[in-house]
Amino acid sequence: MSDTTPDTVRRPLISGNWKMNLNHFEALKLVQELSYEVTRDDVDAVDVSVHPPFTDIRTVQTALESDRIPFHLGAQHCHAEPSGAFTGEVAAPMLAKLGVRYVIVGHSERREVFGETDDLVNAKVKAILKNEMVPILCVGETLDEREAGEAEAKVKAQLKAGLSRVKAEQVATMVVAYEPIWAIGTGKTASADDAQAMCQTVRSSLEATHGEDAAASARVQYGGSVKPINAAELMGQPDIDGALVGGASLEAETFAKIIQYRLHD
Repeated sequence: MSDTTPDTVRRPLISGNWKMNLNHFEALKLVQELSYEVTRDDVDAVDVSVHPPFTDIRTVQTALESDRIPFHLGAQHCHAEPSGAFTGEVAAPMLAKLGVRYVIVGHSERREVFGETDDLVNAKVKAILKNEMVPILCVGETLDEREAGEAEAKVKAQLKAGLSRVKAEQVATMVVAYEPIWAIGTGKTASADDAQAMCQTVRSSLEATHGEDAAASARVQYGGSVKPINAAELMGQPDIDGALVGGASLEAETFAKIIQYRLHD
């Protein structure tokens, strides 16, 4: 399924995942520099979210609010439980109290490096929604899975498990980020056609599990070595509603050009 309904408008979302980079001084500098680069016209056309490390969230929140910078505050991760003996973890209610709007969940690095399972990802999705934040649910395949012809099956299985017992009206508010694992931080990028094909698969899968309205309303991002040079072509695809940007979001001028992809189309 691709979106062919004329009155369905999905506002693009460009998200910067800073990963384990930048102390709170550097984070403040970056968000201020980014605010100088991005114009009111830019944020009138797209939503922008920044996802700093936990130690930077309060600093970035204060900057966004005090300077009235029109970016959404995001987080990279949270625990599924609201509280408890989980040393080193951060709960969804804590993030909500800080004004966090978007929370990345199921990123390939969390799955591959930290062993997060589909069931755990599902529990986190529910916790994020319960606390009135928006999950950015990440799905994607490895190079071996793609070469073996298993990419679609992998993505569909991750979506089915990650959204188990999540209501259709909740899915409609969510973001799904398709990130081919082989393209993250490698400099390799899926072609625009390849990215569109898999994002269309994501939307078709959402329709099969949660209905046409949810599939039409949910936003689908592409993530994987997104840069200014390829942003416009990727964003021009009918089923791509934004980008989850890693390394390129750590430099204000570069990230601003991705946000301003319409100027380079």
